[in-house]
Amino acid sequence: MQPADSKPGTPGLLYITEEQTAALVDESLAFEAARAAFAATVDGAVFPSQAVHGSDPRNRFTLKPSASATHASVKIGTYWPDNLKQGLPRHHSTLLLFDQTIGRIAALLELGTANAYRTAAADALAVDLLARKDATTLAVFGTGHQAAYEVRAVSRVRPIDQVLVEGRDKARAGQLADLLTAQGHDARAADAKEACAQADVIVTATTAQADTPPLLEAPWVRPGTHISCMGADAPGKRELPPELLASARLFCDLPEQARRMGESQHAPEDAALTALGDVLTARARGRDGGDDVTVFDSSGIGLQDLYLGLALLKKMDVAL
Repeated sequence: MQPADSKPGTPGLLYITEEQTAALVDESLAFEAARAAFAATVDGAVFPSQAVHGSDPRNRFTLKPSASATHASVKIGTYWPDNLKQGLPRHHSTLLLFDQTIGRIAALLELGTANAYRTAAADALAVDLLARKDATTLAVFGTGHQAAYEVRAVSRVRPIDQVLVEGRDKARAGQLADLLTAQGHDARAADAKEACAQADVIVTATTAQADTPPLLEAPWVRPGTHISCMGADAPGKRELPPELLASARLFCDLPEQARRMGESQHAPEDAALTALGDVLTARARGRDGGDDVTVFDSSGIGLQDLYLGLALLKKMDVAL
C-alpha cells in the first residue's frame, strides 16, 4: 500500500479503502479484535463517545476516540437515512489513526462493512461470556443491515440450531429469514411474544426510539435468557422495557457511557452495571445460575475500532 503524496520531510497518509477492508474482515478477525479491545478496557483509558448530528438533524454521527499504550484513533460512524434513495448504505464508518510522534493522521481506514462485523463481534463476545452454554435458539429483533451479521457472529459461539426473526415489517422479517436460510441457518419469522418464549439468546438490532413502545414485554422473556442489545447508541433511543432492566443483571461496555447514551439510560438509578471487560478478565462475575436474565448494553467504544483497525493492518502486513 502506497501512502498519498506528501510534502518533502513529512509523512504520507496511508489510505485503506472500503473495498480493501471489506475483503479482509471476517468473523474470526472481528471476534479476536473484540476480545483484545474489551481486555484493554480493564487497565487502560476508555474514552466516552460523542453522539452529534449533521446540518440536517436526521443525519447523525458518533465520534469514538481511543488510545492504547502504542496507538490512538478516532472512529467516525455516520447514519444518513436518505442514502438509500441514492443506492448507498445508510451506515458508514471511517477510522483515523494518529502518528504518535507528531500528532498527525497516519492512516485512514474506511470500515463500513468491517464495522458491522465489529458490532456483532462485541454482542457475540457477551453471548460467549454470559449466555448459558446449552443455548440453541436465537431470536433476532430487527430486519435491517446489522441483523444477519449478528446471527452469524452468535452462531460461532453457541450451537444455534434455530433462528427466529422478529420485525415490525413482517415482509422484511420473512425476507431476512429466507436470506438466513439460504446462508445455512434454520430460520423463520416469528412475532415478538413467540420469539421470546422460545429464545435462549435474544439480540436486538434496531433503531427504536424511546417514544415508541419497546420491542418486547418483560414477562415474555424466559428465565435464563441472555439479551445483547445494540440499537441504543444515543440519547433518546430504547429497545427494551424498563421493567426488564430493573430485574435483569446488567452488563455493558462502558458504564458511564451506557448511562448517558446506551440502553441503560432507561435503567433504575440504583441498578448495578458491570463492565464486560471485567467479566472477560475474571475481575467480576458473569452468569450466576441458569435462571439469570442477563443483558449486555452495547453502545460502542473506540477501543473496539482501534483494535479492529490494527488487526486489519496486521493482516495486510502493514505496521504503523
